Amino acid sequence: MTDQELLECAAKAAEIKCEFIDEVFIGKGLGSDGRDWPWNPLTDDGDALRLAVNLNLDVEFVVCDGGAEVWACATWRDWPITYTELLDQDKFAATRRAIVRAAAEIGKDKK
Repeated sequence: MTDQELLECAAKAAEIKCEFIDEVFIGKGLGSDGRDWPWNPLTDDGDALRLAVNLNLDVEFVVCDGGAEVWACATWRDWPITYTELLDQDKFAATRRAIVRAAAEIGKDKK
């Protein structure tokens, strides 16, 4: 799945209305004053945290023999959803991506 598709599905999961304009996702009414605002939980820590909180995702850091991983977990329709990203150079990027991937899986299933 491309980053754009991940973001579209994640937005659907969180019931955020977005438009893709000039390679930027714009969330409708997301600004503190109700204006449209750029939204990208793949690159913005705050957007990723809000997404995780809104979807009740559990984020866990696990140290394994071969390194460290971040897990984003949820239960959707009584089925567990878990996405894992390796914590290589950028643990923040890995965490954001795991959150977005879990959210996208929920969004794919939403009607």
